[in-house]
Amino acid sequence: MATQFAAARRWTYEEFAQLPDDGSRYEVIGGELYVTPTPRSLHQKVVIRLSQVLESFTVEHGLGEVFGPLDLVLGPDDFLQPDLLFVRKERIGIVKDHKAEAAPDLVIEVLSPATAQRDRGLKRERYAQFGVPEYWIVDADARKIEIYRLEDNSRRPIEVATGSFTWQPVADGPVLTLDVPHLLRDFR
Repeated sequence: MATQFAAARRWTYEEFAQLPDDGSRYEVIGGELYVTPTPRSLHQKVVIRLSQVLESFTVEHGLGEVFGPLDLVLGPDDFLQPDLLFVRKERIGIVKDHKAEAAPDLVIEVLSPATAQRDRGLKRERYAQFGVPEYWIVDADARKIEIYRLEDNSRRPIEVATGSFTWQPVADGPVLTLDVPHLLRDFR
């Protein structure tokens, strides 16, 4: 179960970075601290599989880098830790040490019972507000991936993939076709 602590004060990134490395996930969203327990093994397996597929594709084509987990600093009151993120090679300068300091090109969250509501609500809104162009929510239990895209700073209709979908991280670049049933096989 996720815990939310009311913002009694404004958190700095330096204070946030000092929170214990105890297996819990700490995030500050809109100035409020959220603590989520260690994800279940299913969650971890999905993250690893997605990471392998995306890493293989992006390295093969020299497109950029896949990270996860990595602190994502979107503003003075927003320090998130998505499951995976991708940054195009020409923007790799936004990654410094153990954090990204601007909106990455892709953010991926794998749903857990403790985070589903926040991932689909507050975090989706924050990612859009700070200009994350593409956000995937992976629901392994329902065997689907929800794809949220921004185009010219406006939201496109949600795409729900239960079969396959494509990802083109660089305009006019190579396209990766992701087969959702194959990606989420053996999970449930």
